[in-house]
Amino acid sequence: MTMWMLLGGVAVVILGAFAWVGWRDRRRLSGPDDTRADRDARASQHAHEVRRHASPGQEWSARNETQGF
Repeated sequence: MTMWMLLGGVAVVILGAFAWVGWRDRRRLSGPDDTRADRDARASQHAHEVRRHASPGQEWSARNETQGF
């Protein structure tokens, strides 16, 4: 009985350490490309919302300002 408790305790410690390291390193798995993609997606979504809520004249003006005309 004591041997099973000891083995169970060791298994819990090992699994806990494995889970903690995986949780801690999850941030390292996402590289700078991921954050750049997130930033680009947010910018694209914001631009879409601006176009959706703008009047036709404002949309034309905003589109020409971003293209440099």
